[in-house]
Amino acid sequence: MQFGVFSVSDVTTDPTTGRAPSEAERIQAIVAIARKAEEVGLDVFALGEHHNPPFFSSSPTTTLAYIAAQTSTVQLSTATTLITTNDPVKIAEDYAMLQHLAGGRVDLMMGRGNTGPVYPWFGQDIRNGIPLAVENYALLRKLWDDEVVDWSGRFRTPLQGFTSTPRPLDGVPPFVWHGSIRSPQIAEQAAYYGDGFFSNHIFWPAEHTRRMVEFYRSRFEHHGHGSADQAIVGLGGQVFVRKNSQDAVREFRPYFDNAPVYGHGPSLEDFSRETPLTVGSPQQVIERTLGFRDYVGDYQRQLFLVDHAGLPLTTVLEQLDVLGEEVVPVLRREFAALKPAHVPDAPTHASLVAARQRTPEEVSA
Repeated sequence: MQFGVFSVSDVTTDPTTGRAPSEAERIQAIVAIARKAEEVGLDVFALGEHHNPPFFSSSPTTTLAYIAAQTSTVQLSTATTLITTNDPVKIAEDYAMLQHLAGGRVDLMMGRGNTGPVYPWFGQDIRNGIPLAVENYALLRKLWDDEVVDWSGRFRTPLQGFTSTPRPLDGVPPFVWHGSIRSPQIAEQAAYYGDGFFSNHIFWPAEHTRRMVEFYRSRFEHHGHGSADQAIVGLGGQVFVRKNSQDAVREFRPYFDNAPVYGHGPSLEDFSRETPLTVGSPQQVIERTLGFRDYVGDYQRQLFLVDHAGLPLTTVLEQLDVLGEEVVPVLRREFAALKPAHVPDAPTHASLVAARQRTPEEVSA
């Protein structure tokens, strides 16, 4: 099972100091967080895409390429890539290039984003969100799978004899997760292609996540990619951890109470009870995370949000130390002990290349 962290790239005022970091500071902080994630033994670092304040990550491929040059083992991903408003041709080219530069340490999460105005900014209509996601992804797959593409559709100009360059590394495109909070159509799309489904899992109750994952698993099996429990599932999650729970709650409360992302709505205690947010000791984070398996089954990737809401970089790096030293090693051991042998691991470039090279006889054996 893969463990890592993801960032939504917000630039938020620290309520304890009244100071907001500059975009430059946050960009450099993201690089430091990714390096630290590798240093403490995490598997994945993922970065979102936004095109509006208070977020800075408008070009995740640029940032991830820079991080790739300074790391050697951590898997680099997005959280998310906007399949609706990016041109599929540019996605095909950019992520194949990143895949080459990172030596295959790249996958990506497709999503529609959470900012409605982004559609007209890029010449699209939000009312076409789902059809755009379906058509654009179909074209992206074709661009990666076929060397020469002839194509026509509803939302972009036709292609005739077009070849996307560079071609995917070793002839194997990056693995794709489809990220969604509430859209069963996206879960269906992931299942249809046999791709991964990533449930954001940070603002919604467990029952909602359970229904979405169960639907994806059932459709994965329906489309002939394996049994439902072999479907590739990832979860998000929010944690703030200190040695004892009282310190964690006291320190995180002003960030929760003031961060725009939480909407100044429910109390910290109510939000923690109704969603996966876990603020407490390492043992509490371990127990809560292990409990996710009770309603989604065995899954392949767990990403934690740790750098949001104005938390200073020093605090985030301390969080990563605790995750790497006290939380993730226990989770690895416990999840591995529970996982049946027929449930696959999260795909990597190496495993996808190996699968491509297997003969039909080996596949059916």
